[in-house]
Amino acid sequence: MDYIIHMEPKYSFSELIDTTKLIENCTDKWFNQTLCRVNDSIIRLGVFNEGEFHWHKHEEEDEFFYVIKGKLFIELEKETIELHLNQGITIQKGVSHRPYVKEPTAVIMVEKDSVVPVGDK
Repeated sequence: MDYIIHMEPKYSFSELIDTTKLIENCTDKWFNQTLCRVNDSIIRLGVFNEGEFHWHKHEEEDEFFYVIKGKLFIELEKETIELHLNQGITIQKGVSHRPYVKEPTAVIMVEKDSVVPVGDK
């Protein structure tokens, strides 16, 4: 797995978050940066320049994806969901899924702060 995942929030309360700079400066294939905490949730930026994530699921947490650049595909067991710019979806806890991209894509993710980004074992 060639993922770069930063779990510690980059920004604190009342600090400006500029995702444009983070996206433009990212050269990694699959990058996740926790931006901040909101109550018991975390807001993360995913910059996916190429490739796919592995099949996984989260037994205890739902996961929300919202596309801010490019196009995200989320493969489920019986279908593939295609998210375009300014579209989002919530993947229910316990559902196996595999995100992938065909072009550079950036996504905002919202999930409970207990989530393990690579999925539960």
